[in-house]
Amino acid sequence: MIDRPMHSAVNLMPRSMRDICGYHLGWWDRHGNICDGPTGKAIRPALALVSSRVGGGSPADAVPAAVAVELVHNFSLLHDDVMDEDRTRHHRPTAWTVFGADQAILAGDAMLAAAYRVLAASDSPHAATAVRWLSECVERLCDGQSADVSFTRRQNVDVDECLRMVRCKTGALLGTSCALGALLGGADERSLEAVRAFGEHLGLAFQLVDDLLGIWGDEAVTGKPAGADLACRKQSFPVVAAMTSGTRQGMALAALYAQTEPLSPAQLDTAAQLVESAGGREWARGRAADEASSALHALGVLGVDGQTKSDLLALARLVIRRAK
Repeated sequence: MIDRPMHSAVNLMPRSMRDICGYHLGWWDRHGNICDGPTGKAIRPALALVSSRVGGGSPADAVPAAVAVELVHNFSLLHDDVMDEDRTRHHRPTAWTVFGADQAILAGDAMLAAAYRVLAASDSPHAATAVRWLSECVERLCDGQSADVSFTRRQNVDVDECLRMVRCKTGALLGTSCALGALLGGADERSLEAVRAFGEHLGLAFQLVDDLLGIWGDEAVTGKPAGADLACRKQSFPVVAAMTSGTRQGMALAALYAQTEPLSPAQLDTAAQLVESAGGREWARGRAADEASSALHALGVLGVDGQTKSDLLALARLVIRRAK
């Protein structure tokens, strides 16, 4: 339902931005040749489409919301790849390594502008509210990314700070995806609050799983080098939980992270072992399960039909059990 509208939104961009965005989205190669490149999981637009039925609407009502949140998500990815200096996404070079950092940043800006354009052009009577909600979400997302970047320069990050950062960086967009879909579908205020809470808790669970995959994921599946988060000394949930555990292993991990030179492959293996032995892996798994439970509790107060609830549950299971 969103492929054609996504292409339409990108095709309205200037050629310079369109080429980069299409490459990033996997539609064509660096030379503009159409290809069947790998794409993202489309979790956010799927949440928007299904949430439209919460208020008695249909997925067609929520297509502008679904396209907008997917554009915002990819705007953030283009910028994140530059800031994190990630060189691989979906098994191929990131956009900034192909087109340059400046051009990739501008392409991300163009995606953000396109997201607002798509929502504003909606014929929904709630279009103005939808644009405002998306704007507030992007502000929270930027706040979360700012905190995430600042964590790389610190050794004293605690779990509560991580939780706040992820609520902004990841939870806000998943919660807004649900809320926008429900809004355009005609949901009442109580349902909007419940479905947004569902999405925000799911967003925390999503990030916890993502952090686990960032250390122990299969490179052949994730499309990113194994241990990539450790290599860039990311203060992810398992790492912070380990370093604040008060254990000998946690202190050893902190010492590794304090080094200025790049970590060797052997040191990356050691770091992963230290995170696990200090309890970071188990803590992240447990917290992900807790957030999933909270998401399901929020879903429980919604008076929706069985199929809608089943579809939202299926998306929740996909987030928790995914391998990439």
